[in-house]
Amino acid sequence: MKQLEVQIMGQSYLLGCPDGGDARLLDAVERVDTAMCKIRDGGKVRARDRIAVLAALNLAFDLADQGARPAPASAAPAPAPSAPHESSEKLGALLARLDDALNRDDRLL
Repeated sequence: MKQLEVQIMGQSYLLGCPDGGDARLLDAVERVDTAMCKIRDGGKVRARDRIAVLAALNLAFDLADQGARPAPASAAPAPAPSAPHESSEKLGALLARLDDALNRDDRLL
């Protein structure tokens, strides 16, 4: 396993990378950096930890929307996804609750 130095939102990180996984890791870094910068540039959230949590939630939601959740080969078929507006409403409510909790506590942990 080798290590790659990458930049996310202007900060350097040294990440472990499996052999042959450079392109996938760099693509993931690009997605995370883009998501975090978009949230930061929106101006509502400034704390790096909050930006990271919101970006992670947004990326996970995007994956779920694309049906990209890998299922074990022996698992039963996944239930049909809910209507897109339902998912958006649920995510919006979750993000609002998370933002409210973080604003009150001013800490993740």
